[in-house]
Amino acid sequence: MNNVTFPVSALHNVIAVNNPFDGSQVGSVVNMPADSADSLIKIARDSARVSRRLPRHERARILETCAVLVERDREAFAGLIVAEAGKTLKQAQKEVLRCVNTLKLSADEARHNSGEVVPFDSYTGSENRQGWFTREPLGVIVAITPYNDPLNLVAHKLGPAIAGGNSIVLKPSELAPLSAIKLVDYLNIAGLPDGVVSIATGGAALGEALVSARDVRMISFTGGFVTGEKIARCAGLKKLAMDLGGNAPVIVMDDCDLEDAVESCVSGAYWAAGQNCIGTQRILIHARIYDAFKERFVALTRGLKLGNPALPDTDVGPMITAQAARRTEGVVNDAIRQGAKLLCGNVRDDSVYSPTILEDVSFQCDLWTQEIFSPVVVLQKINTIEEALELANRPEYSLHAGIFTKDLEIALKAADTLEAGGVMINDSSDYRFDAMPFGGFKYGSLGREGVRFAYEDMTQPKVVCIRRTGG
Repeated sequence: MNNVTFPVSALHNVIAVNNPFDGSQVGSVVNMPADSADSLIKIARDSARVSRRLPRHERARILETCAVLVERDREAFAGLIVAEAGKTLKQAQKEVLRCVNTLKLSADEARHNSGEVVPFDSYTGSENRQGWFTREPLGVIVAITPYNDPLNLVAHKLGPAIAGGNSIVLKPSELAPLSAIKLVDYLNIAGLPDGVVSIATGGAALGEALVSARDVRMISFTGGFVTGEKIARCAGLKKLAMDLGGNAPVIVMDDCDLEDAVESCVSGAYWAAGQNCIGTQRILIHARIYDAFKERFVALTRGLKLGNPALPDTDVGPMITAQAARRTEGVVNDAIRQGAKLLCGNVRDDSVYSPTILEDVSFQCDLWTQEIFSPVVVLQKINTIEEALELANRPEYSLHAGIFTKDLEIALKAADTLEAGGVMINDSSDYRFDAMPFGGFKYGSLGREGVRFAYEDMTQPKVVCIRRTGG
């Protein structure tokens, strides 16, 4: 995993990784104490000298070779994602292919995004100068990843960081760390020098020690707002890149393709059991088609197959823990007590929580104002695009939004007005292509992911200017 040596006593303190569906133990990792951070950072600091000297073609070769190896063993990776994160087999298989693409995109950045010529003679007084800038590594990067995409979100941190010549301390979620560890193993098999990526497995105390370390130049974090705020408070003077979540609205206008809108919203709402930061949470539907949309949406939702994620025909698997499912049940029950009407769902069987739809939800309750991160959807009737846009923009968290309409003027108005990092037209909010800039507005994020944009965030320009002194 990495070259850190720990006290013997620490090796007996392990974190069990359990299958979210049946509770069986999938594996275990060392629960590293907070004082392990010093050893991890030292390895990363020493390895940064190695990684920055790797030629760009070698960085690209390592990433491309790893992509080939992951694709070759895609079923093993998919099975591990199912086992530790509870994603359905179909969803896990797609995540593996996205990881392959993320690694290949990162290799492209290593080869081609190396800098630019600076046209010094474009400015009066600099006619006898010429030069360029290169993109140089930052140094040590701490990457912290969540459980809901335990492979591809790791690739989104590691791929651009390696392409830029950095060293990385990776702290995956302790709930689903095994896919990340397997990916790092494959990077090492592909030729990545030892120590360029070190893995930190442990709790909040370890994470706090890592992010506050002075030698760390950047923290790349994907997770919740509360944790992100804690990181920002203790990080000190270093670069922060954060994806903190959203509460995605999708607007459905009366001129849309109704069947396509319903099917897309069902997929967007319940992918990964709703544990999706760009998952569709609030659907704002024009009054003229509200009843028709609701009837079809409820029917399709009720037709989803719940249960064992390892079965190929399962549509919705478990939430990450029974505790997460109980929390969701509590939030929904609270909304119902405040006057919301339950259309279907709100049935829990340990960690499996049935896809749930509500209407008449109070604008003050958590289901409207917060990211629920669960298979729960709110339906809201609207009469005008202006009303829809105002309601869509109310929460403080924003990553993606969507709109279904055939009217170009309305689509462009929504694109201009929606406070979101991505506006998906005639698509649900959960569409993402790994090359595009990804992030949010307001408290949704700091900076942008997406391979090129993360690569540029993880590197720094160095200008070289030559003054000609001859005739």
